Amino acid sequence: MNRGTRPRWSCAAAAASAILLFSLVVPAADQKQDQIDWAYAQKLYQKSQGGQTLTAEEQAYLDRAKQERQKAAMSRPAAPTQPGQSDIDWNYAKQLMDKINSGKTLTAEERAYLEKAQQERQKRMTGGSSRPSAFTQPTTTATGLIPLDQMTDKDKYKGQDGGLYGGGKNEPPEEHQKAARKELARIVPLDAKGNPAADGKIALISIGMSNTTQEFSKFKELADKDAAKSPQVTIVDGAQGGQDAARWSDQDAPAWKVLDQRLQAAGVTLPQVQAAWVKHARIGPASYGDFPKHAEELKDHILLSLQIARQRFPNLRVAYLSSRIYAGYASTQLNPEPYAYESAFAVRWLIQDQIKGDAKLNCDASKGQVKAPLLLWGPYLWSDGLTPRKSDGLVWKRDDLAGDGTHPSMTAGREKVGGLLLTFFKTDPNAKGWFVKPGATGKP
Repeated sequence: MNRGTRPRWSCAAAAASAILLFSLVVPAADQKQDQIDWAYAQKLYQKSQGGQTLTAEEQAYLDRAKQERQKAAMSRPAAPTQPGQSDIDWNYAKQLMDKINSGKTLTAEERAYLEKAQQERQKRMTGGSSRPSAFTQPTTTATGLIPLDQMTDKDKYKGQDGGLYGGGKNEPPEEHQKAARKELARIVPLDAKGNPAADGKIALISIGMSNTTQEFSKFKELADKDAAKSPQVTIVDGAQGGQDAARWSDQDAPAWKVLDQRLQAAGVTLPQVQAAWVKHARIGPASYGDFPKHAEELKDHILLSLQIARQRFPNLRVAYLSSRIYAGYASTQLNPEPYAYESAFAVRWLIQDQIKGDAKLNCDASKGQVKAPLLLWGPYLWSDGLTPRKSDGLVWKRDDLAGDGTHPSMTAGREKVGGLLLTFFKTDPNAKGWFVKPGATGKP
C-alpha cells in the first residue's frame, strides 16, 4: 500500500474539524464502547470516504459503530452556550459541508453560516469541556521568519538555503527554463479530442484543498472579467474543501471524479487540460513530525497527485505550484505556523528533483516515460504577517484570514490571493504567453 492510500488517525486530525466537521470520532474513555474496536471502525470509515466499497460485514460493523457513537454523543452533556452566542443548526451546517464536498458552490450567506458553524465547533472542542485545549499557541502578527523568496544562498533555515529554486535564486536554472520554453510552446487551443484547433480551448485547472478552491474561485471571477485574458483560456476550479494532499494522491479518490464533473459542466474535455495551479496541504501536519518530516510527507503526496494528474490529462504541460499563506493567526492545529511556512520546502524539493532528472517526475518523452507535467513555481503567497515583504510589500492582516486564522477571509483574503494569481498569470514570463490574448498587455 502506498503512502497516499494509508489511513492516518491522530488527535491532530480530530482537532482539524474546521474541514472534517462531522467525521466519525472515538468516544471519550469514560463512555461505554460496547466492544467496538474503534481503530478498526475508523479504518472502515476512511475506506468508505476514500470511495472504496465495503463488504457487507464491514458496512454492518461501521453502522454499528456509528450507532454507538451517536448514543455516546446523545448522552454527553451539551456544551455551555457562550453569552450572546447564536444557536447553530448542525444538520444545516452538515448539509452545507456536503454541498461543498459534492463540488457545488455555496452562496455568500451559506459560506458565512458555515464559517460561523466551524468557529462554534472549534470553541466547543477546546473550551466546552474540562479538558485543556489541544492547541494553545498564541496567535502572532509576525514570526520573524524570512520569506523564502527573500532568503539568499547564505541564509539558512534548519539547514535549507534561500530562493524559490534554491541557491538564493527565484528563477529556474537555464536548463529547466529551456525545458519550460519547450513545454509552454506546446500549449495551444485544442479541440475536444486534443488536436490543435483555432477555435479550441486551453483549460487551466486548480487542484487542492479548501484554501485552494476559495482562492482560485476568486481568481476565476477576476480573470473572466479581465480584458487581457485570452478568450480561449477556460478556467475550471477543481480544488475542493476537505480534500487534502493525501486524498488527491489516490487515483480512485472522489476528488478526481468531482473534478471530472466540473470539467464536463464547463464544456472541457480531459485532453484540453493543459495547465494546472496546484496548492496542497496536509491536515494536522504536526502529527507527522517536526521539519523536515512533515514537509517530506507532504512532498510524497504532491508527487503522487501530479503523477495522477498527468495520467488523467494527457496534454497537461505545466503545473504551477504554490505553498500556503501566512498562518500566524491560526487558532487550531489544522495548519498553523511554522508548518505553513515550511510547506514551501516541499514544493521546492519536488521542483529540484525534476531539475535533477528524477525519473518519477520526468516530463520529457525523449528521456523515457512521461510521469509528470513540467513543474514551476506559481505565486509565492507567504509573507510574515504584518511585516511587508521586500519584493512587493505583501502583508497578511488579521482580517485577511477567516475566524480560524487558517483560511482566507471571504472578502479581503480571497481577493488578495485571487489578485496575486491574476497578476502572476498575466505577467510571469512562463505563463503570460498562453494566458494573455495576443496584442494585450499583461500589466496590472
